[in-house]
Amino acid sequence: MPHEVHAVVAAKQGAPVELRTILVPDPGPGEVLVAVQACGVCHTDLHYREGAISDDFPFLLGHEAAGVIEAVGPGVTGLAPGDYVVLAWRAPCGQCRSCRRGRPWYCFDSRNAVQPMTLSDSTELTTALGIGAFAEKTLVAAEQAVKVDPNARPEAAGLIGCGVMAGYGAAVHTGGVGSGDTVAVIGCGGVGNAAVAGASIAGARRVIAVDIDDRKLDGATRFGATDTVNSRGTDPVEAVRGLTGGHGADVVIDAVGRPETYRQAFYMRDLAGTLVQVGVPEPDMRIELPLLDLFSRGGALKSSWYGDCLPSRDFPVLIDRYLSGRLDLGGFVTETIALDEVESAFDKMRDGRVLRSVVVL
Repeated sequence: MPHEVHAVVAAKQGAPVELRTILVPDPGPGEVLVAVQACGVCHTDLHYREGAISDDFPFLLGHEAAGVIEAVGPGVTGLAPGDYVVLAWRAPCGQCRSCRRGRPWYCFDSRNAVQPMTLSDSTELTTALGIGAFAEKTLVAAEQAVKVDPNARPEAAGLIGCGVMAGYGAAVHTGGVGSGDTVAVIGCGGVGNAAVAGASIAGARRVIAVDIDDRKLDGATRFGATDTVNSRGTDPVEAVRGLTGGHGADVVIDAVGRPETYRQAFYMRDLAGTLVQVGVPEPDMRIELPLLDLFSRGGALKSSWYGDCLPSRDFPVLIDRYLSGRLDLGGFVTETIALDEVESAFDKMRDGRVLRSVVVL
C-alpha cells in the first residue's frame, strides 16, 4: 500500500516550490524505502527548480540525505530495516563497460528505483538525481543506500551524499593531492570548502583559498586553508604564484565553474600541474584558450563527477573521519530548517549567506 507523506515539489519552471502530499510505493525488487531524517539544500536542487537540468516537471527535490531503512524489497541483500544510511546519487551497476574496466566511479548506467513516486492524483514525479529526499520517506535502489556508522548526526552525515563528497573527492580522487603538494581552491562555498578539507587531510603543505567574499575566506581557514586570497581586488593568479615561490599550485580546483574562474585556474597551475573543475557550468558557457598554452603548460585538465567517488567505499570512510574529529562535517551546517522552509533556503543560498541549510525531519 502506498505511503502518504509530505514532500517538496517543484511543479513549474521558476515557480516557488510547494509542500505537497505524495504517494511513495512499497519497495519492489531491488528497492528500499527510506525514512528520511535530514537532507541538505544543494545548488543542484535550485537548478532543477529553474529548469536548468531538465524540463521533466514536476520534480521531487532533495538528494543530499541520511535516514533509516524502513523496508526492503525482494532480492535485497546487505540491508535491513533499521539500518542507518546515506543516499548516493551514483550507484554503480557493475555491468557497464566502465564498471567492467574497474572504473565504477564512472558508471554509465547508475541504479535508481524503478517504481515512480507520484502526486496524490497519480502524476509521476521526476526525482532529483534519482533520490527525491525532501520528503518524509523516499524510494531508492538498494545500491543507493550506503550503510554508515549510526553515531553520525543525520544533518551532518547526509552532506557527504553530494556536496562534501564532490569537493573532497575533487581534491583527493580527481586531483590526486598528496603529501607536500600546493593546492589552490577557487570558490569557498560548500563544495570548495570540502575540497579545502580534502586537500588538508591528504597532506597538502599549502592550501590557498580564493574567493571574493572575506566571510567565506574566513570560513575556509576552519577547514584547513593555510592562506586566503580575495580576488575581488587582487589578481588571483599572481597572488597564488606569489604564495608558491612564483611557480603556481600543483593542483588547482575550480569549484565555481565559470569561464573566468576556469581561465584563472588554468594559469594558476605550476607547469605540468593539474586543473580540476568541479563547479557546474551553465549550458551556454564557453572557454577559449591559446592552443600553444594548452600544449606548452602541459599537465592535466580534468572534470570531477561526484568527486570520482565510489559511495560504498568512500561514505563510511568520510563518516569515520567525521566521528574521529578529522573532518568537520558539522561545520558545513549553517542552519537546520523544516520542509516548508526550502524556498527561503534557496534565497539564502543565492545570496551566499549559508554553506548549507539542512532540512531535518
